Amino acid sequence: MSEQLKFIVQELSKPPFSKSYNLISFDSLEPIQLLQILTDVLAEVDPKQKIDVREESADQTAIRIFSILRILKYKPPTDSSNLSLFRQGLVTGEKIVIYPILEWLFHRMADLKKRAYLARYLVKVEVPPDFLADEEVQGLYAQYDELVEQFKELHKSHEQLKHSGFTTTDIRRDISSMEDEKEQLNKRVERLRRKVESHQKSGPMLNVARSLRLERDRETSLTAQKQEQKNTITHFDQRISRLQNQLKDVRASAVGATPEGLLQRLEEEVKTNNYIVTEQLPKQISNRKKAVTDLQKVVSEPAMGQSDLDVLIEKIRQMNSEINQLIEKRMMSTDPTDDKLSLFRQQAAIITRKKEGAAETLQEIREDLVKCELEFEEKRSVLKETDGGEVLKGDEFKRYVNKLRSKSTIYKKKRQEIHELRAEHGVLSRTEEILKQRDDHMNRHMSALETKKGVSGYRETQDELEKVSSVKSELDELKGKTLDDISEMVQRLHMRIADKKSSLAPIIKELRPMRQKAQELSVKHEDKKAHYDSTAAGLETNRSKLEQEVRGYREECMAEESRHHYLNCMKKILEVQHQRISDEMKAYVSSDPAERKKSFRELYTKKIQEQENMGKGLREKQKAVRENHGPSMRQMKMWKDFERLMEMKQQCAMQRNQDQMGMQGGGNTMAAMYDDGPQQMEGDVFVL
Repeated sequence: MSEQLKFIVQELSKPPFSKSYNLISFDSLEPIQLLQILTDVLAEVDPKQKIDVREESADQTAIRIFSILRILKYKPPTDSSNLSLFRQGLVTGEKIVIYPILEWLFHRMADLKKRAYLARYLVKVEVPPDFLADEEVQGLYAQYDELVEQFKELHKSHEQLKHSGFTTTDIRRDISSMEDEKEQLNKRVERLRRKVESHQKSGPMLNVARSLRLERDRETSLTAQKQEQKNTITHFDQRISRLQNQLKDVRASAVGATPEGLLQRLEEEVKTNNYIVTEQLPKQISNRKKAVTDLQKVVSEPAMGQSDLDVLIEKIRQMNSEINQLIEKRMMSTDPTDDKLSLFRQQAAIITRKKEGAAETLQEIREDLVKCELEFEEKRSVLKETDGGEVLKGDEFKRYVNKLRSKSTIYKKKRQEIHELRAEHGVLSRTEEILKQRDDHMNRHMSALETKKGVSGYRETQDELEKVSSVKSELDELKGKTLDDISEMVQRLHMRIADKKSSLAPIIKELRPMRQKAQELSVKHEDKKAHYDSTAAGLETNRSKLEQEVRGYREECMAEESRHHYLNCMKKILEVQHQRISDEMKAYVSSDPAERKKSFRELYTKKIQEQENMGKGLREKQKAVRENHGPSMRQMKMWKDFERLMEMKQQCAMQRNQDQMGMQGGGNTMAAMYDDGPQQMEGDVFVL
């Protein structure tokens, strides 16, 4: 129900509805509001249903909704009691009835729109048989049937054209090109017809050509049929070979197999598949979803500058330092010797890592198997197409069969030995894991002792030296060994394996009840672990509450300390001001003139007097400047005019010199004019 409600709310939040409902607000709607929402959704399917429910009666609403649901082929409950409840719930606007209808509509919105559109034209009008007795009405109804059939055909052709991928421009272009080709072909046919008619034996030749064309067409069809038959034969051959291989594999797997072994193998496969489905795949899906959400957050956020990146880097650095401090505190507060569950945790971590690695390798092996099968089928098909491969016949085939039988017996023996070796390998691998765990524990203990004694790394260097020496010795030994030594070693191994089998048989018998006991203990361990997890969660919540309280108290202490420092600073400032005021009072009251001069009052009065005197002098200067401003401006203007006249005189003198060099007679008169002119002007200036 919650998933259904969530889906309906999500669909209503999308356009064209754009309703801002949540699960609680939508679930708390009134029946009339639910009927209005259902009507709006039906109006999206069929625009005729766009009606306000408050403006029509309940009977009309029920009839309208029943009719549109019947057209859309909604399947209500088939039981009579459930059907009556369905009708009553639809009239009264019950959630149990309306929610499934909304979900059904949202899942099939596009198809229902198409169905509603077609229902306008394909749902026939019901005419009573009394009216059909009239000839005119019967003719109109027959015409109506024909139009409905035409609409069906046109709609089918329209859908086919819509999905064909051709546009009107492409079709027009094709039609025009086809018309051009038709004209060219007609011209060519006409030209060829003229050539043929001019020949004497044109009739028999045409008949022969026609029969030749028909035979060629028949030949092409027969070759196509032959190729199809070959393809089917190759397909069936491949299928037969594949089935034969499967049969061989099944028979080979069934050889030497027992029902217990098959059941054990199936249980292992089921366990691995359950592990992949229940643990590995959900982890991968959650990781992918987390990565997608992170990427969506990154995309939705605005572009970040260098300053924002610096702030984030600083926050990351602070958080890393806090995490390291907490880890150090935890390591200091907890003693590793007291932690009794560390060994179990390590074992669980090792087992989970092995499970994940085994699942990954299994997945890779399955993918490789699928690839190899595909390559095998391709190569087999290529081989059959090229007619390759050798087919054994007669005595060779008999020898080959006998050889296969001898090899199959050897294979069965070897396979039995491999099964026994695998069982022994499982026991030995388990002992190896236990010894490795103990070795890791001892290594950690030894490293701690080395750090205590101040010789850390001694054991690692010693191990490396021993490894190097052992590798060197092994290489030397391998160089000196021969094939006889290898054969002897193989014999010894076979003997040891037989001894181990005989020695491990009673141990395996004793191990079966121990496995049962281990399963019971694992069940108890899970119960204890669940109890431990619950108590740990409770303690963790209490610890978090206490940490929050401690954090609040620390913040209060810091605030009080800052307030205390602020008040101390203000107190010191007031003390300094008070000291200055007392010194000022002493200097002001004192009769000693030297001390009185040191007082701030005397200094400030002296500075005020100096500023007032300076202001008086500046005001007098301002008054003098204002009085002399007009005459000074006139004098400055006269000097500017005089400067301009002198520049003009200089220009005239330069012009006179040029004229004297150019002409002699007229130049004297001009020089006299220039001599009289500037003197008169100079006299005028001085008169001014």
